[in-house]
Amino acid sequence: MSSSRTAGLTATGTIGAAHQSLRDRVYAELRERIIDGRYPSGHRVVERELADELGVSRIPVREAIQRLETEGFIAAQARKGAFVAPLGPAEAADFFDIREHLEALAASLAARRADRAGLRTLEKLLDRARRAAGSPRRIRELGSVHADFHQQIVVMSGNPLLQGLMAPLDGRLRRLFSLTSEPGDGPVMCGEHELLYEAIRSGDADAAERIARRHVAGTRATAMQMLAAGTVDTGTVDTGTGTAAEPTDPGPRLRP
Repeated sequence: MSSSRTAGLTATGTIGAAHQSLRDRVYAELRERIIDGRYPSGHRVVERELADELGVSRIPVREAIQRLETEGFIAAQARKGAFVAPLGPAEAADFFDIREHLEALAASLAARRADRAGLRTLEKLLDRARRAAGSPRRIRELGSVHADFHQQIVVMSGNPLLQGLMAPLDGRLRRLFSLTSEPGDGPVMCGEHELLYEAIRSGDADAAERIARRHVAGTRATAMQMLAAGTVDTGTVDTGTGTAAEPTDPGPRLRP
């Protein structure tokens, strides 16, 4: 691969020469664009165009698209190509059905097995969330910290199988938060996280499980209401013509 072909991504992420590293970085970039809403549901994902934009060959782009398809972020139709998978009420309901039970289990186990290092990590995340919640312009950061907080509780559960089950849900949680969160949600979310932290810190497994369920249920109610009311722009796909909604702002190009 020539230096000119790699210039686009090396300028922003110093992508190495190794193919796996390049593929992973392309995957991470596309995944982030879907999660933060730059690529809404229905946005067409064109291999050739992405390769040109990112300054890479089509192979790592193709592999990244295939990986995102297996994770449910991208859907493909014969003769119509690939596009960002829908995220409507039905998909969100399926997600929350699973998340409620797994989050409650993770919180219960974390309360039983928490150590000082894990608790310190939760404290730092709570502090970051409080600061982000005070600024409407930091809503994206708040969503990231929100997901990191829950991910840390899963780690503290000490259950590798549970961690493996929860890992694919992380990106979907971040995407849902990006679509359905509003600046005023920050203080409420921080308060619920603080209650959950206190239950885990005190070793009260029953309270931790109960608070986790209530927290997920509240998040679910808000998200489902917004999705059902159509107040969230999740994009559309015309399956008859193959045309897809385009993002209003795909973000800056990586190539200088």
